Amino acid sequence: MDLRYHTPLDARALRALGIPAPWGFGLADRVRFGEIDALGHVNNTAYLRWFESFRLPYLQVRQVTDYGPDSPRLVLKRTSCDYLAEMFQGMDYVVTGRTRAFRTTSFTMEFAVWLPDPAGARQTAAGEAVIVLLNRAGPGRHPIPEAGRRAFTEIDGALPETA
Repeated sequence: MDLRYHTPLDARALRALGIPAPWGFGLADRVRFGEIDALGHVNNTAYLRWFESFRLPYLQVRQVTDYGPDSPRLVLKRTSCDYLAEMFQGMDYVVTGRTRAFRTTSFTMEFAVWLPDPAGARQTAAGEAVIVLLNRAGPGRHPIPEAGRRAFTEIDGALPETA
């Protein structure tokens, strides 16, 4: 199995790693020593860092932000993680994510962590996050760019929500 670490993986690459639809964007990495806790498994906070590392390239590719000086500020309103199986030092893993729903200035993402296996990947964690876009220059919220809304709908299958 050939894993490309820190490089976006598309749906075809994910299927080859045993990761099912609807996941269409992922990042691979390996568990590091510094992510291990006193019990010898991955510390719970590591998963949230993995989700954050995933969001950075994902939101660029989905055209929500280019992280430039004129881009909206992205604020994490809420996040959660369900731990489904232990992970240990040296394990290869893939974080996948997608936008499930969006409003005018916020969106809800889902995440999963997988142990890749062409015969069928095993999910070790599931997460969710709500992200809000704020104006960079002053108070108030910033609307999700139209290109981002289109990508959420057409690529991720996200649904618009109303308040």
